[in-house]
Amino acid sequence: MPSALPLSAALLSLLTASPKAPAPAAATKDSGPSTQVAGQLIGAALAEGHAYARLAELTDGIGPRLSGSEGAEAAVQWARRSFEADGVKVWLEPVKVPRWVRGEERGRVLASERFGEHPLSLLALGGSVGTPAGGLTAEVIEVRSLEEVATLGDKVKGKIVFFNHAMREAADYGKAAGLRTRGASVAAKSGAVGMLVRSLATASLRSPHTGAMRYEEGVPQVPSVAVSVEDAELLHRLLAGGPVKVELKLGCQTLPDADSFNVVAEVKGREKPQEVVLLGAHLDSWDVGTGAHDDGAGVTMVMEAARLIAKLKPAPRRSVRVVLFANEENGLRGGRAYAEAHAAELGQHVAALEMDSGGFRPLGVTLRAGPGGEELVRPWLRPLEALGAGQLLAGDAGGADLSPLIPARVPFVGVRVDSSRYFDFHHSHADTLDKVDPKDLAQSTAAVAWVAYVLAEVPGVLPRPEAPAETPKAPSAPSVAPKPSAP
Repeated sequence: MPSALPLSAALLSLLTASPKAPAPAAATKDSGPSTQVAGQLIGAALAEGHAYARLAELTDGIGPRLSGSEGAEAAVQWARRSFEADGVKVWLEPVKVPRWVRGEERGRVLASERFGEHPLSLLALGGSVGTPAGGLTAEVIEVRSLEEVATLGDKVKGKIVFFNHAMREAADYGKAAGLRTRGASVAAKSGAVGMLVRSLATASLRSPHTGAMRYEEGVPQVPSVAVSVEDAELLHRLLAGGPVKVELKLGCQTLPDADSFNVVAEVKGREKPQEVVLLGAHLDSWDVGTGAHDDGAGVTMVMEAARLIAKLKPAPRRSVRVVLFANEENGLRGGRAYAEAHAAELGQHVAALEMDSGGFRPLGVTLRAGPGGEELVRPWLRPLEALGAGQLLAGDAGGADLSPLIPARVPFVGVRVDSSRYFDFHHSHADTLDKVDPKDLAQSTAAVAWVAYVLAEVPGVLPRPEAPAETPKAPSAPSVAPKPSAP
């Protein structure tokens, strides 16, 4: 376990002012959270290093956790044991999840009169079909948008469509994600036989980034891969001089659905246990890397928040429930299953918070609530100032696994982190423990623990947001990963 982390002078002052056995002001019915409890929660999160040690268990001890895999099942059992060791009530809720396996994957640019052969650094996209046993060879045609495919008409037939783009920063993810998710079917409608997409990455050392894609019903399914940024640039340069042929060999396939679980744990509230503050993160990861930022960090943050809150005497007014969702990456089955299983009690879910933007330092708090929500939360943010997170930020809170709760008008709260480097590692072999700074992880854990406690302890609850104009559909595979905003 890492040694105690240094505290800022402001936090040290706060913590040393806390008595040895803090008594929350909750003892008075109409009072709000005690700042003494803030010292207790934040101090433990910063000083103990428990979140990073737990993240090491998950990433180094278990590794990749794609839905339906042995790693995913091992993670479920690890999470259950961990909650039990923390003294937090835990149970498993069944979920059927997709089972996609990667298999062999190779690609190369074939030599021509103008250039020699070039191997491609690539990853098949989650859900892709494989190539014929002998591989797939075809000319490449470059496009910059989904709309451009249709304008090319017959020029696309028999080709591999290469979707290039100019993602440079985290905020660009939303603009480029549709190329990955929808590109294969858009290309196939025009007669393409395969699809390449430039990795959705903000940094690259020839490292491809995978991610989920989906096929439209009734449209031919064509093999689909992401290529590294460097290889995308190579293809762009070669195509400027004339025809380019690529050979792909993919062994990926989709197997029958597998049994899995959402891991659910709860610290029961002392006065209103039926009212729930939900803390969510997804336990699955891609099959490359070990899912340290996506979403091992989020998992350990919410688990640690529950562990710390469970140690408080008395417990907060309301129940704090942690849900480690299955299958966020390539199906969102866990998020849907939770909403369906708990439909009758969603009216008693007074707030929900999802952590899925990496284990970076906290910046502040976001809300998705009705009028008056900011007034309820703002007075309790002061303990977060020493972490640099004591402010309400513009923009909605939310998350892919929380999206099925929108029709029930559950208020959402977020702890926004500095995820400007999130897409350096996202969905790649590089998403490993060494990319997570223990201090940053501890600070965000501290922020999550305090925000969760506040939501569970304040006398009032967040006003519910307005009902959507039309019932939103929870995203199908893939769930779009968080859309972090650069600070």
